[in-house]
Amino acid sequence: MTSENKPFKEDEDLLVIKNNTNLHSTKGHCHGNSHSKKNKVSSKGKPFDMIYIVGGWSKDDPSCPVEQFCPQYNEWKMAAPMLHHRGDLGVCALGGVIYTVGGSDDVTCLSSVERYDPEHNTWSVDVPSLSSPRSRVCVLEMDGCLITLGGFDGITCINTVERYDPLKNSWSKLTPMLKNRASASAAVLNGQIYVLGGTDGDMPLDSVERFDPFEGCWSLCPTMSTPREASGCAVFLGCLYVAGGRDELGLSLSTVEKYNTDTLSWSPVRAMNNKRFQVSLVQFDGFLLAVGGSDGVSDLKTMEAYDHETNSWRHFGSMKSKHPGGHVALIKTV
Repeated sequence: MTSENKPFKEDEDLLVIKNNTNLHSTKGHCHGNSHSKKNKVSSKGKPFDMIYIVGGWSKDDPSCPVEQFCPQYNEWKMAAPMLHHRGDLGVCALGGVIYTVGGSDDVTCLSSVERYDPEHNTWSVDVPSLSSPRSRVCVLEMDGCLITLGGFDGITCINTVERYDPLKNSWSKLTPMLKNRASASAAVLNGQIYVLGGTDGDMPLDSVERFDPFEGCWSLCPTMSTPREASGCAVFLGCLYVAGGRDELGLSLSTVEKYNTDTLSWSPVRAMNNKRFQVSLVQFDGFLLAVGGSDGVSDLKTMEAYDHETNSWRHFGSMKSKHPGGHVALIKTV
């Protein structure tokens, strides 16, 4: 294994010290070739989480690859590819499986949905399609259901919201957002959905809106300091973090900011080391990981990790492939 696909030694040490991972998982097995003991992160304690990056394609690599990061071996491995090539798709983990929603095959926007079983490394298409095609759609999990937010239907950016109930295996419509948004980012914090930025088809947005599932309505929140489309978003240390994206000048961003729901205010955070548009942001083992994206010139395979204790970002290794238009899902093992 080359160092390109493995985090630096200092990051491996951090992973061992802070993660204290448990190697005895019943789900989310690492697929691929067997590993030697010297590559294995040896620790015991908590169950570990598996990071998957799904989809995305480029002219250099139209295969829409799927990769999983195996913390117990500290490396990326290839997983089974999706049944349909998808870029600009929505990706979300729910109930130990991963759903890929909509997207584009570079010809048309898609309404179909696929489901990945990590235990068997297989994909299936037994999930009903969305009510309409959409790419650049947000997907998240809330209360045991998938929620899709906005997107681009091939003609215009939309504000529609749908919910998938895996027990009923059906979609239903929820209250539409206040603004049409594609390439937005979203997260659930304190039982409410926050949708950040994106584009209305004319320009990137700095607006933020919040959905209260009990009231069934949307309300506007304080705006971000910078308009952002295709940024990464995650809940970290009780705050909403947003990183990267692209601004109204079409420039990829490295800036990061966080939203405090107690003070209802945004504040700046140390910028990433790289500009990242179409970046995925995920909380992983006490760090905030920025995965992939594009710096405006090249698509990136690299990851970087934010450590709040040192208020710094550091290189955290590289994936095997580039995933422009792909997204990350986190499978929590048991």
